[in-house]
Amino acid sequence: MKNLSLKKWLPLSMLAVTALLPLEAQAHRQWLLPSATVLAGNDPWMTVDAAVSNDLFDFENFPLKLDGLQITAPDGSAVQAEGASTGHLRSVFDLQLKQQGTYKIAVTTTAVMASYKLNGENKRWRGDVQALAKEIPADATDLKVTQMDARIETFVTRGKPTTSVFKPSGKGLELAPITHPDDLVAGTPASFRLLFDGKAAANLKVTIIPGGKRFRDQVGDFVVNTDADGKFSVKWPNAGLYYIGAETTDNASATKPATERRANYGATVEVAPQ
Repeated sequence: MKNLSLKKWLPLSMLAVTALLPLEAQAHRQWLLPSATVLAGNDPWMTVDAAVSNDLFDFENFPLKLDGLQITAPDGSAVQAEGASTGHLRSVFDLQLKQQGTYKIAVTTTAVMASYKLNGENKRWRGDVQALAKEIPADATDLKVTQMDARIETFVTRGKPTTSVFKPSGKGLELAPITHPDDLVAGTPASFRLLFDGKAAANLKVTIIPGGKRFRDQVGDFVVNTDADGKFSVKWPNAGLYYIGAETTDNASATKPATERRANYGATVEVAPQ
């Protein structure tokens, strides 16, 4: 990989830049949008859109790459997406729900971001940690390396909801639902738990954002906090699609030569009317 100037690097790595920013400062958010979250019938089909945008669930900026797509069936097996494609504004894929129960759909990213100076010019690089030593020139100065872990998710259910897909992997920032994410109702509190590397993610801000900003004057977002056990509760003000987002920074767990690790989480859920 050639060294890239900042001007050239930004469009190619907007996804990584977004994941590295604090959630409150993100102009662009990454998200998955299922055509439905609860389905019935014999082997129903559904479609998922994936994008990066200013306004949630509007296709206005960039497609979300599907390189890290993982679909987990109710029995824990991996499922392959069908008809996957990436256009100018979004990625899209189809999924047939052959099993009864809840599926987890996730896009995960693990990478390192490096900034440095070369001959007085600012440079940026993104890639795998194993490639870092080869790609950064030996005479680079002011080198700063940040490890980035991002997880974007949504959950869909055929028939009766199940919970087997909620078993945490123990890597990065993850959601451990207490209330099933496909059984959310406006005006009714729902409880969740955030984990970081399998342990309670205590005292984190969790941002809740309703979709449909283009039809409102205000974003309508609000913040709740995790407790010492990583738990938080949300009372949904209205029915509709919502984004649950959180991020944390940790220096102790970064993989060398990274000196900082940032983990981001984002999930799309659907809230039914009362």
